[in-house]
Amino acid sequence: MSQTPTTPEAATPPPPPAPADPDGKLLSRVALVVIIGALMPVLDATVVNVALNTLSSDLSASLPTIQWVVTAYLLSLAVVIPLSGWAMDRFGPKPVWIASLLGFIVGSVLCGVAWNAGSLIAFRVLQGFGGGMIMPVAQTMMATVAGPKRMGRAMSLLGIAILLGPVLGPIVGGLLVEDASWRWIFLINPPIGLLGVYLAYRLLPNLRAPRRSATLDLPGLALLSAALVALLYGLSKASSAGGFSGGTVIGCLVTGGLLLVVFVLYSLRRGTKAIIDVAMYRNRVFSIASLITLLLGVGMYGALLLLPLYYQVVRGEGTLKTGLLVVPMGLGAAVAMPVVGRIIDMIGSRIPMLVGLVLFLSGTLAFTQAGPDTSYVWLSLALFVSGVGLGCSTTPNMVATYAALPPDAVPRASGAYNILRQVGGSLGSALLAITLTRNVNDVLPGSAAGGLHHIGSAQGGQRHVEELLGEAFRDTFWVAFGLTAVMLLPALFLPNARRPERPVAR
Repeated sequence: MSQTPTTPEAATPPPPPAPADPDGKLLSRVALVVIIGALMPVLDATVVNVALNTLSSDLSASLPTIQWVVTAYLLSLAVVIPLSGWAMDRFGPKPVWIASLLGFIVGSVLCGVAWNAGSLIAFRVLQGFGGGMIMPVAQTMMATVAGPKRMGRAMSLLGIAILLGPVLGPIVGGLLVEDASWRWIFLINPPIGLLGVYLAYRLLPNLRAPRRSATLDLPGLALLSAALVALLYGLSKASSAGGFSGGTVIGCLVTGGLLLVVFVLYSLRRGTKAIIDVAMYRNRVFSIASLITLLLGVGMYGALLLLPLYYQVVRGEGTLKTGLLVVPMGLGAAVAMPVVGRIIDMIGSRIPMLVGLVLFLSGTLAFTQAGPDTSYVWLSLALFVSGVGLGCSTTPNMVATYAALPPDAVPRASGAYNILRQVGGSLGSALLAITLTRNVNDVLPGSAAGGLHHIGSAQGGQRHVEELLGEAFRDTFWVAFGLTAVMLLPALFLPNARRPERPVAR
């Protein structure tokens, strides 16, 4: 990378390093705090998804209106993620972490007592403002404590929270919605959050001294947040409508793209004072890892949308049983991550990433052949293999993202990483939702005319209908297979040996 001109921020003396952590106890303490806090917003997103029909009925609102419970949360995340790097520079990770947890707790309590759809949507925005910073701050703290030597171990621990949330969400949501009340999908958060706040206060060290000279880049924040809101809203509309046509979808995507271009040009001129310095992408490894982050969202995380739908639509299973059937994927990821983290610390990211992609593709391949009678044992084995692949792919990508950067760049890089993950996941979900909608309409004309949320009505319990739906899903899984396979090329350029350790500022 080219040298950055000296600025008041850049001239700020680095904070003194924290005491050495030779036995890894500090990393273990930070990991405990981070996993408890990071699991909440990841789990919450999928728990809410399974309750949309119940919310529509109990709050006497249409399904498109209730869909805003998800959309509003997604958009509020997009607004605050870019803010996370500056906040950590200005106040330090520990205070920002505690404030984010408290904000998420308050939003969750308000959601749990919402009296109508409008109040619930408004409170979801508040919840998103708190939750949006949790993951970037978590990644920054783990990367700061671990340093390059133990980056693999650190990111594998954090990855468990990232991947278990989508797997556990349908189970938790199914249990609460079927056996209790939808309000508990929000009210389970405060006890967990308060425990996280207490542990953070007691166990987290001050990992980074506040940089009082850090100034908030308001124009950059406005540009980037507006671009993300437009892009994510456009993708959300495309996903629910089953296509990229329509003035709203096209207008949002074009506007978001133009604003993003303007932000890039603005950031290049402002340099290190920008809310996110795009000059980071001159670092080759960081750029490759960022591309993979986007593609991971498009291919792998998008494919996660199809799995519960297959079990519900083709196999006719309920929410709770569907959640249990997807558990093998979470188990595979949980088994793989601690192992692959240590392997990365020894040999680098490239080989584990390639192995993970091949395993995930192998598991996805099984679903390209699945029909209404395919053995659940066989599919569970395929999901376990996919989970191992997902764990082996996610961890090396996170390691490559942070290991190539100097410590002072990590807070802003964590914001950039989570933006790409969010956009990639939304893009992947939209592409596969549109593909599935069109495939279902091809085999059963008009049965999914209302978009993804109406696909369930296509199931009639008749044998020929189940077979046609199975065909539509098989074709869609082939698209997911192709989107994932694209990642093999950039993965070849990841570093294949651990870089020399740098001094780590904490």
